[in-house]
Amino acid sequence: MTVQDIRAFNRFYTGVIGALDYGRHLYAPYTLTESRVLYELAHAPHLDAADLRARLDLDAGYLSRILNRFQDARLIERGPSETDPRRRRIRLTPRGREAAGLLDERARETVGALLDTVAPADRPRLAEAMRTIRGILGDASRERSDEVVLRGPHPGDLGWIVQRNAALYAAEYGWNADYEGLVARIVADFAEDHDPHLERVWIAELDGRAVGCVMCVRDDAPGTARLRLLLVEPEARGRGVGDRLVRAVVDFARGVGYRDLVLWTNDVLSSARRIYQRHGFVLVAEKPHRSFGKDLIGQDWRLDLHESGE
Repeated sequence: MTVQDIRAFNRFYTGVIGALDYGRHLYAPYTLTESRVLYELAHAPHLDAADLRARLDLDAGYLSRILNRFQDARLIERGPSETDPRRRRIRLTPRGREAAGLLDERARETVGALLDTVAPADRPRLAEAMRTIRGILGDASRERSDEVVLRGPHPGDLGWIVQRNAALYAAEYGWNADYEGLVARIVADFAEDHDPHLERVWIAELDGRAVGCVMCVRDDAPGTARLRLLLVEPEARGRGVGDRLVRAVVDFARGVGYRDLVLWTNDVLSSARRIYQRHGFVLVAEKPHRSFGKDLIGQDWRLDLHESGE
């Protein structure tokens, strides 16, 4: 690779960004930098000016002017830090959250339109190339967010659930394509027909990248929900992501009135079983079976939501 290669890529990508923001409608009425500040405040609610300077590499005076304009426009409010009285925490007001939400919606629509021009078969390669560039050129010394965010699925996330389940279980346990078919059916059933008041998907996101997932769906038994497809990427393990995902399902299922929460897993998934036990699930049945190209022991687990909530 030469300097000319990098400069050529920069010219190309600058042109792509310019096309995305043709007519400057994407960030209006804010500048690109102001939009970046709003984005950071919307996704990490415990920041102060020093945090923003470090994350965005901004001059202190420039950032101060932006924050003063935001405060005049009632987009932010400042208050004392809970951990350091010398620092002042910055939070979005309801008006600020509305502005940040509008910018985020515009960005998603614009990038979605760009992705529509990319053939579906090429999208995984494009995503991997972007991750490679970030990984190689990213400044390891620069502060990165360690906060894991749980959110609902965005377009493409359900496909990601299928792909990552298939790839991880093949790599770690040698399961064959039968498992990918099972996951694809579960996800397709949810996508085609689910009650958003009683069924939900969570995606765990770290530094802008999906690193985990779980589903809560109705079971055949009345008053019973089923936890499905808990997954945590290897690089995100040890951060409590699995516990947070399971807790989200438990809290949701209890909150909407389910009496019981059940799940089916296999004995080889020892880390997941420990998470279930920590949240009060009880093993109720075991049965050997041959699935996914392996001899396994299937396990049924159950959580009494009324009892665990007392």
